[in-house]
Amino acid sequence: MQLRYQFRVYPTPGQQIELARAFGCARVVFNDGLRARQEAREQGLPYVSDAELSKRVITQAKATPERAWLGEVSAVVLQQALADLNTAYRNFFASITGKRKGRKMAPPRFRSRKDNRQAIRFTKNSRFKVLDNGRLRLPKIGDVTVRWSRSLPSDPSSVTIIRDAAGRHFASFVVQTGDELLPELDSEVGIDLGLTHFAVLSDGTKVAAPKFLRRAARKLKRLQQDLSRKQRGSSNRKKAVVKVARAHVRVADTRRDWQHKLSTAIIRENQAVYVEDLCVAGLARTRLAKSVHDAGWASFTAMLEYKAARHGRTFGRVNRFFPSTRMCSQCGRINDKMALNVRAWDCPCGAAHDRDANAAINVLAAGQAESRNDRGAQVRPGLLPAPRGEAVTHPDAARSTRSMEGISAL
Repeated sequence: MQLRYQFRVYPTPGQQIELARAFGCARVVFNDGLRARQEAREQGLPYVSDAELSKRVITQAKATPERAWLGEVSAVVLQQALADLNTAYRNFFASITGKRKGRKMAPPRFRSRKDNRQAIRFTKNSRFKVLDNGRLRLPKIGDVTVRWSRSLPSDPSSVTIIRDAAGRHFASFVVQTGDELLPELDSEVGIDLGLTHFAVLSDGTKVAAPKFLRRAARKLKRLQQDLSRKQRGSSNRKKAVVKVARAHVRVADTRRDWQHKLSTAIIRENQAVYVEDLCVAGLARTRLAKSVHDAGWASFTAMLEYKAARHGRTFGRVNRFFPSTRMCSQCGRINDKMALNVRAWDCPCGAAHDRDANAAINVLAAGQAESRNDRGAQVRPGLLPAPRGEAVTHPDAARSTRSMEGISAL
C-alpha cells in the first residue's frame, strides 16, 4: 500500500526564494502546455501528444530568450507539472465518456500566481535524498531542515514540496508500506454520522461533535473584519490575509488530528466497521452547509477505509437510501418520515428508540447482511435469513423494491 508521510520543513530565506522560483516555473510550464492544447483545439489541429507537448513547452522553450530562465530549476519539476496536466486531461476525457465514476470533471484550468497553495514534485530521477543528518537534499535548492515526527518505513519514491496559504512549507513523501495486521476481534460496529453527535456507534457510544469551526468563528470574524478594512494591494492587507489563513489552517489541523485519533481507536477496537454512504456534496448545498463542512464526514470515512485495509479490518458502506432512521431495529417495521427535531420515537411493537442509536444498529445489520451477500445486493436486515433466490438478486432490482428517500438522519 502506498501512503503519504507529511513533515514540516524549514527552508532558509535563500531556499525560500529558490522554492518560489520553482513554483513559478512549474506554473508557467503547466499554463503553456494548457494554452498549446487549447489553441490546437480552436484551430482544428490534432490533439498535442504528451511527448510533443514536453518538447514544445520545455525543451524548445528553454532555448528562447523569453523562457531561458526555465533552466534555473530542476527539469523533473517541469516534467511533473506537465504530468499533472496530462493526468487532468485524462480524468476529464474519462469523465465525459462515462469511464470515470462520480461527478463530471471539468477541463483543466490555468494556474494563478495568486493561488495561496503552491506545490512542486520531485521523483527519483531528480535524485533527491534524505541525508544522514536528517536534512532533505533537493536539486538546485539545497539541504532543507525537516522536523521528523516519525521515521519513514521505506525509501520514498517521490516528494512533494508544498507551500500552504499560511506560508508554511511541507514535504510530503510517497512510500510503500506493508500491511500491519491487528489481532482479530469479535466485535463489529455500525456508525451513524450526524451533526448533534459527530458519531453514534451501534454499541451505544456517542461521540460529541467538536465543532472546531464554530468554536473559532468569533476569532475568524474579527480577523475577517480587520482584513476588510485594509487597502487592496497594501502590505498590511497581505499580512492580514496570512493571519486569516493561519487561523483557518489551525482549525483544519485540529480537526484532522482529532479525526485521526478517533478513526484509529475505532479500527483497533472493531473487526468490522460499517458507515452510511452519505451524499456530502448534496448536503453541502443545503442550509446546513457550514455545519456539514465543519463535521468533515468525507475525510473521516476515508481515514476509516484506508486504515481498515491496512490493518486487516472490514470496512463497508451502506446504501444512503437505506431507511436506517425510520426502521425499527427490533421488529423491522419502517415508520413514516420524521422531522430532524425528533430525536426519539416509539415503535408500535413497543420498542423505544433513540433516533441515532437505532440508525447505527440498522447500519450495522445492513452492513453485515451485505458483507455476507455473494452478489453485493442491498438486502434489508430481517429476523429470518434471506432465501437463496433473494441473495443473488441484482442490486438494481433490490433497490427498486423500496421507495427512495433523502437523508433524514443528521
